[in-house]
Amino acid sequence: MIDTTTLGTNGPTVGRIGLGCMGMSWVYDEQNRDETTSIKVIHEALDSGATLIDTADMYGPFDNEYLVGRALAGRRDDAVLATKGGLIVDGARNLHRNGRPEHLRAALDASLLRLRTDHVDLYQLHRVDPAVPLAETWGAMAELVAAGKARAIGLSEADPAQIREAHALHPVTSVQSELSLWTPDVLAGVLPLTEELGIALIPFSPLGRGFLAGRFTSPDDLPAGDWRHGNPRFQADAMAQNQRIAAVVREQAGLLGVTPAQLALAWVLAQGRFVVPIPGTKNPVYLRDNLAAASVRIPAEVLAVLDGLPAAAGRRY
Repeated sequence: MIDTTTLGTNGPTVGRIGLGCMGMSWVYDEQNRDETTSIKVIHEALDSGATLIDTADMYGPFDNEYLVGRALAGRRDDAVLATKGGLIVDGARNLHRNGRPEHLRAALDASLLRLRTDHVDLYQLHRVDPAVPLAETWGAMAELVAAGKARAIGLSEADPAQIREAHALHPVTSVQSELSLWTPDVLAGVLPLTEELGIALIPFSPLGRGFLAGRFTSPDDLPAGDWRHGNPRFQADAMAQNQRIAAVVREQAGLLGVTPAQLALAWVLAQGRFVVPIPGTKNPVYLRDNLAAASVRIPAEVLAVLDGLPAAAGRRY
């Protein structure tokens, strides 16, 4: 069993590493979806103490919540179940923000049906909607807590001003943001604020969408139809430049006798006691590799090397 922490000062106890479920249903290697194996991965994560299970209504859309609901049948109490609302996917897979109170109320009700539960442990606003005052959106989400449909609420990809505004109205349990060795942006503003306020940080893509694990050296390594083919950091020129980062991670991992993925995850864990990364995988071998990172301790001299990595080539999106 992996070590545990809490989602901030007042949140539930969770394993130090959670499981992001998006890739089981959406955007990554969709041609090789395998629901049976994905459910086994979720069960193994729970058995290993990786209790934070993260999904969202837009993944699929909806498919991933159905999958997680089936996986948690009979095991709901073993999981700290998190989902998200506030992003809508149209037929062309364009994303639209919707932070209107009536949308979030209806969205959570629909999520609960798909997840086969009467409550989620964490309901997260997937993106702040600039067309709706945050106070209105967050007030509606606080009402969902009062109604017992969500045990706690969080934000995703919010900036410090938005976090402060929401937290003043109702406690923010967590902030979900991208954080990895090639995307350290939140270390400058968001992470210090979450530490100050006792809020958990839930990093998504902590392995750089698989790049930091050393799996990809060129676009040809990506599965056909994979979303990463259109991502700026996975274009040929950018990937060639970003090999500088992967090479250092690989070298330092070798010195410690761990895998590159384990070192990259251990670096994320080292950023704070309320930092709970949610690497996504639908592969049981990768799951075990990821969870072993919870016991890796990085010497100061290796941390210094990792902290000095060059900036990644290419935008996040």
